Amino acid sequence: MKVKGEKQESSSSNEGSKGKMTVVLASVALVSAFGSSFQYGYNVSVINSPAPYMQDFYNLTYLNRNDKPIESAFLTLLWSLTVSMFPLGGFFGSLMVWPLVNNCGRKGTLLINNLLSIAAAILMGTSELAKTFEVIIISRVVMGIFAGLASNVVPMFLGEMAPRNLRGAIGVVPQLFITVGILVAQILGLNSILGNAEGWPVLLGLTGIPSLIQLLILPFFPESPRYLLIQKGDEEQARKALQRLRGRDDVDDEIEEMRQEDRSEREEGQFTVLSLCTYRGLRWQLISIIVMMMGQQLSGVNGVFYYADRIFQSAGVEENSVQYVTVSIGAVNVVMTLLAVFIVESLGRRILLLAGFGLCCVSCAVLTLALNLQTTVSWMSYLSIVCVILYIIGHAIGASPIPFVMITEMFLQSSRPAAFMVGGSVHWLSNFTVGLVFLYMEAGLGPYSFLIFCAICLASVIYIFFVVPETKNKTFMEINKIMAKRNKVEIQEDKEELKDFHTVSGGQAEKKSVSSSEL
Repeated sequence: MKVKGEKQESSSSNEGSKGKMTVVLASVALVSAFGSSFQYGYNVSVINSPAPYMQDFYNLTYLNRNDKPIESAFLTLLWSLTVSMFPLGGFFGSLMVWPLVNNCGRKGTLLINNLLSIAAAILMGTSELAKTFEVIIISRVVMGIFAGLASNVVPMFLGEMAPRNLRGAIGVVPQLFITVGILVAQILGLNSILGNAEGWPVLLGLTGIPSLIQLLILPFFPESPRYLLIQKGDEEQARKALQRLRGRDDVDDEIEEMRQEDRSEREEGQFTVLSLCTYRGLRWQLISIIVMMMGQQLSGVNGVFYYADRIFQSAGVEENSVQYVTVSIGAVNVVMTLLAVFIVESLGRRILLLAGFGLCCVSCAVLTLALNLQTTVSWMSYLSIVCVILYIIGHAIGASPIPFVMITEMFLQSSRPAAFMVGGSVHWLSNFTVGLVFLYMEAGLGPYSFLIFCAICLASVIYIFFVVPETKNKTFMEINKIMAKRNKVEIQEDKEELKDFHTVSGGQAEKKSVSSSEL
C-alpha cells in the first residue's frame, strides 16, 4: 500500500504539473467568464456615458407625474443612488456566495445567477417605455447582486478546475473579461453609437445577452471536480468531470491529491465565516486576502478613472475627443490584463503583486506632483497622462487580477467558499466606500487625494513582501503547509500520508524548501 502511495505521489509531481490546456477547459473558462465576469465590467462603466440623457429622463418622468421639474438636489440624490446601488448590491451578492456554492454547486450558482441578470436587463431596457426611473435603481441593485456572486464564483469555479500549472493563467481570465466588459461598454456608450437620448435603454438592456448565452451553453460543461469529490463525495462523477477537462483517462494523480485534501480537512468540516475568522490555522491567509482586497479597491483605481477625463482635457485634448481617450485607456487595461494571463505562470503571483502595487504607488506620487505643477510647468500635463497610463498598467498586471487567484490558492475546499465571501465582501464594501468618499476627498484635498492612494499602495507592497508566499505550480496542500508554518500550527495528517509526503524527494522537496525560505 505504501509503495503504491509513493508512486502516486511522485507521479503527481510530474504529471499533475503538466496539465494541458484542453478545448473543454478553455471553453468552460471562456463561457463562464463571458457570461458572468464580462457583465460585472460592463455594468461598472455602462452608465458613465449616457448619464446626462438618463438624468434628462429622470427629470422628464418627474415632470410628467408632478407637473413641476425635479429639484437639482433630489436629482443628484437619485443619480447617486443609481451609481452606488451597484457596489452595494455587489456586497449583498458576496454574502450569498457561501450558502449558494455549497448547496447548488459552482456551476449551479452561475446558472441561477444568470436569471437575475436577464430579469434586470429586461427591466432596464423597458424602463423608458414604462416611464419609470425607480425600476432602473432597483435593477442596479439586482445587477450588483449578480456581479457580487459572479466576481467570487467564477474565479472559484475556474481555479478548482484548472491544473496547477495553469491555475494562475486561468484565474486571471475572469479579470480579463471584466476589463473587456468595461471596454465594450465604453465603445457602445460613444455618442455616435448608443450613448445618446434614443440609445441608452438598449445600452442598459444589452447586459442580458451574455447571460442568456451562458444559460444555454454552460449546462453542457462539467461541475467542479473538487466540489463533486470533496463536498458531494461522488468520486465517479468527479473522475468523469476531470477526464473531460484533462482530455485523458488517467487522472488518478489528481483524484489522489483531492482525497488527501479531503482526509486532511475532514475533522474541521465546512467552515462558516465565523469559524473562519476565529480559526488560528487560517489566520494569516484571512488577513492576507483582506489586505489584498482592500489594497485592490482603495488604491484609487476609481479615482484615476474619474480624473482621467480632466487630466486629458488639461493636456489640450478637445472635449469631444475625451471619450475616445477614455476608450483607449480601457483598451490599455485589456491588453495589460491579457499580458498578465501569459506571464503569471512564468513570473509568479508575488512578483506581479509587488510590481503592480509598486507601479501604482509611484504613479500616484508623481501624479500628485504633476497635477499641482501643471498650471506653472507646461509639460507637466503630459507627465500626468503618462502617470495615468502607468497606473492602469500596474493595476491591470497585479492589483486587479491576482488577489482573486490568491483566494482560490490559499484556502482548501472546506474554507474556500467562506474565504471568497469575506474577500468579496471586503472588495465590494471598499468599492462602495471609494465611490462615496472620493468626491468629498477630491473637493477637500484636490490632487493631494492621490497621496492617500499612494500610501495605501505602499502599505500593500510592504505587507505582500513580508507575508504573502509564492504559490505558483504548488498543490493546494503544499500551499497550506507553507502557511501552516506562519500560523504556527501542525497539519493533521495520517501517518501513512506523511510517509508518502516525505518520500517525495528531489524537485518537489527542493521547491518546498525554497518556498519556505522565501517567507
